[in-house]
Amino acid sequence: MADDTPKVRVLLVDDEPSVCLMLSEGLSAEGYDCQACLNGEDALDLMQRESFDIVVTDLRMPGMSGLELVEKAHQAYPHLAFLMVTGEDDVRLGIRAMKLGAADFLVKPIELEGVAASVQRALEIKRMELELEKHRHNLEQMVEQRTKQLQAAMRRIEMTYDETLEALGGALDLRDADTGGHSQRVSRYCLEIATSLGCSSDQLKQIARGSYLHDIGKIGIPDAILLKEGKLDAGETRVMQTHARIGYDMVSRIAFLAGAAEIVLTHQERYDGTGYPQGLVGEEIPLGSRIFVVADTLDAMTSDRPYRRALPFSTAKAEIVRESGRQFDPRVVQAFLSIPEDVWQTIRRDGKGHRGGGTKAPASLPVPPRPSPASNAAA
Repeated sequence: MADDTPKVRVLLVDDEPSVCLMLSEGLSAEGYDCQACLNGEDALDLMQRESFDIVVTDLRMPGMSGLELVEKAHQAYPHLAFLMVTGEDDVRLGIRAMKLGAADFLVKPIELEGVAASVQRALEIKRMELELEKHRHNLEQMVEQRTKQLQAAMRRIEMTYDETLEALGGALDLRDADTGGHSQRVSRYCLEIATSLGCSSDQLKQIARGSYLHDIGKIGIPDAILLKEGKLDAGETRVMQTHARIGYDMVSRIAFLAGAAEIVLTHQERYDGTGYPQGLVGEEIPLGSRIFVVADTLDAMTSDRPYRRALPFSTAKAEIVRESGRQFDPRVVQAFLSIPEDVWQTIRRDGKGHRGGGTKAPASLPVPPRPSPASNAAA
């Protein structure tokens, strides 16, 4: 049965016709399909018209040298294998040819017995190179595909996070909606201060989430206390203060909110140690909570309350400065003071993002579907 496998095509390039003839006869006897050229220019022209598997070229030829031929052909036809034929004095040039893309070099006078083996070895090296390149390309495509899949999965996870936050915020809205937008504004205020303090992207994200959910524990406070219009008595105040611990117990069970949970727990602590529930002092209080208490005070004073109209920004600013070192961390107060007033006014007016240079943490902070809770905010 005839063998239909295509023969390996060999292009022989040498300015000596006798050498081309000898190589052609020897390789043809081994089953190769050979064609010859006497110079590099003709060889390049022939490569444009016909397909070859390997080029065996002399090093020194009139006009284009073998080195030039290998360099140009290797760039134009990267699938080709190359063998260089050199004289004994040109071994260094043969090595240079290998650096340009030749698989090996043959030293004149050529022994036909070794030529076929060298051709076969050069073809095998090229085959492995092409397979490796194909594998690398496939691997890059696979990595690119997996990266896109991972990014899509991360976006879906972030959407799930946002939906979880919205659900938690909405649950509290059902209980108390007296101070619309409070949690949203406080979160934006916190991000402004945190950005000025140089907080990392992850810190910003946790501060955004923790400040947004700071009052989530009020879900567990009885309506008679949560919705009471008058002043709370001592017993009711103690019950109200449990909202920090209740909120922490709720939020800390959610893995992606673990960092935010400490803000929920400690958002009522004071810098001088007179806060609750733990009476933490100074830097014992997490930075996010030290930031929160300034932002919370700013929003509480500049928002309408059932018992008074909103106070001007200047009054809130003066109060924050006065309480620096007592209720507030002085370093956080300084960061607050470094931010222009119009930034706070803009957030109050439209509730849009902060000026923190492209930080995407607020993307994890959903806009509440209804006004956020905050009655009895001082409790």
